[in-house]
Amino acid sequence: MIVGITTSFFDELSPEQMVETFARKGWYNLELSSEHAERLLNRGNPDKVGKEFAKFARDNGVSFPQGHLWLTCDIAASNQDEVIDILKQWLDLFMAIGIRAAVLHPGGDELLQMGSDFDKVLEARLRALCALTNHIEGTDITICLENIPKTAPEADDLLAIIKAANTKEHLGICLDTGHLNLTSRRQAEFIRKTAPYLKALHIADNDGTGDQHLMPYEIGTVKWDEVISALKEIKYSGLFNFEIPGEQNCPIPVRLAKLDYLKALSELMTD
Repeated sequence: MIVGITTSFFDELSPEQMVETFARKGWYNLELSSEHAERLLNRGNPDKVGKEFAKFARDNGVSFPQGHLWLTCDIAASNQDEVIDILKQWLDLFMAIGIRAAVLHPGGDELLQMGSDFDKVLEARLRALCALTNHIEGTDITICLENIPKTAPEADDLLAIIKAANTKEHLGICLDTGHLNLTSRRQAEFIRKTAPYLKALHIADNDGTGDQHLMPYEIGTVKWDEVISALKEIKYSGLFNFEIPGEQNCPIPVRLAKLDYLKALSELMTD
């Protein structure tokens, strides 16, 4: 497993400052956060901006195996066509940067709040995913659906979406350990069930009362031995990615020290 971290750990820094800061601490494999991606998109043409940023990152020894697509979008909402068009720009940016695992929430919140049944929600999701996978046809990027407590909490929910899709080669799964700790908590079962599709991780902990995005082994209750054992069992080879914005409420020098701790912790966890 390749150890990495989501770039929102330094959310207040520009994309370039973020790259330089991580590189100085020896963190070279990162998940591009939705926040940093949005700032890049605001600069103009996604392909041009993405290639320029990718070169800057390479010059600093940094790569982005994973990225988080538009965090707050709902791919099944009433403005679906607009969302799809915007997400295509995000995917263009990700392809230019060289991101291969693009994390996406499965959507459906608006329809579920309106009382829509599963079939209607699934139909809307599939329409969006068909458009997005067609857009990346012929590339090596995979859209990784993330388990979300309110809309698609468990492995079976995500697998049902993928298996219903006409094209599966560009669809995968991202396990968020913190999200799963708020639902079934069956981490090993999730990992084993989704093994053929598991291409991305959000490693985070919480105490079961909310999505606190903490480092492992603090006050959280995720069973990390279970997580690591199952990942090794399926020979997971993607990014072992810490998504821990709950650790940001401190000055940058403290966060830099946390990076040193996280490096030592990750070596113990993944050894």
